[in-house]
Amino acid sequence: MAKHNAVIGQSGGPTSVINASLAGVMEAVAGHDEIGTLFGMRGAIEGLLHEDFHNLSSESDRTIRGLLATPSSALGSSRHKLTDDELPQIKEILERHDIRYFFLIGGNDTMDTIHRVEKYCRENGYELFAVGIPKTVDNDLYGTDHTPGFPSAARNNMLSVQQAGRLARDMRNVDKFTIYQTIGRDAGWLAASTAAARRSEADPPHLIYCPERVFNKIEFLEDAKNRIDEIGYVSIVVSEGIKYGNGMPVSAATDTDSFKNVEYGAMGGASVGMRIHRMLADETGFRGEFQVTESLPMCAIDRAVRADIQRAREAGAAAVDMVCSGESGWMVSIERSSDSQPIFTFGRTELEQVAIRAKAMPDEYFNSRGNHVTELFLDYVKPLIGPVPEYVSLGEES
Repeated sequence: MAKHNAVIGQSGGPTSVINASLAGVMEAVAGHDEIGTLFGMRGAIEGLLHEDFHNLSSESDRTIRGLLATPSSALGSSRHKLTDDELPQIKEILERHDIRYFFLIGGNDTMDTIHRVEKYCRENGYELFAVGIPKTVDNDLYGTDHTPGFPSAARNNMLSVQQAGRLARDMRNVDKFTIYQTIGRDAGWLAASTAAARRSEADPPHLIYCPERVFNKIEFLEDAKNRIDEIGYVSIVVSEGIKYGNGMPVSAATDTDSFKNVEYGAMGGASVGMRIHRMLADETGFRGEFQVTESLPMCAIDRAVRADIQRAREAGAAAVDMVCSGESGWMVSIERSSDSQPIFTFGRTELEQVAIRAKAMPDEYFNSRGNHVTELFLDYVKPLIGPVPEYVSLGEES
């Protein structure tokens, strides 16, 4: 049987389990006679363009196992947007290194890159088997129940808000509000997930604002002040991408990256958490706190969900099985049974479909006011993040 080589990269922002997908590919490749050497692109597609490869086939079993508990992107990453002019160069490099199997681990923009490389090679006479492996903490990839990395980031944010909410409650004589900002340009999955540990209406967070709903300043101030009047403080969670009715980001950010994604917080304006803080402080005169974790939940292996690590690993193995079966042009997807204790299996979604659309939260996951989530959302997210800690308060019955 003729052997051909394979190449893999990790693109975009990391997750705490992205290296588990890499490990899954490395393990699976070793068990397939069709594949010779597995090369790793250092710096994603830029590594391929520069022929900056790492021989992953030479790595030890110990290193592969260690990747399961190692955060961030072991191969390095990139946000380079592949141009049409670079496609002939990509094809020539793949041919020169006898690479017939092509993997990228990433999100929407990454799936667009794989789709374009696979399509160009196919239309220009080079047989290439290309499959995408899903990754994003935003959970906004089309065609999959959830994305590896989201459950761990969701749990991370949930724990942070749960613990910060306990602090806010106990410090309410000093600080009357706390603002927690999550990642989420166009989808509020991470912000919404912070509600998963609530046991009562008094538990934080009390208000959640996501990009799927227009931010109404008047309603926000009214709701926040009502909560302060009722229990003495308010815990608020905001996605970085929330917008006013005219489309202007609440953060006032205007700069974009190479994929024309708005850069919230890091460039072009204050973070939305700071602006919401100022808005509420100016209205009430109260002191408050804001917490902006930015990329920390993307690389916190100590809070990773065990099942998330395993599914990320299995998604990598599934991708290898697909290309070795002659399949190409797909992204590995995760499918859920409809049981209250769901079983997750692997399927596939066309790369072209993933590349052109994102997955927003459904309407039924929001309450009528648009400032919190429904039980339907909690039914969706709780099986992903696992058991949540329950803290006690003085005076509770045993």
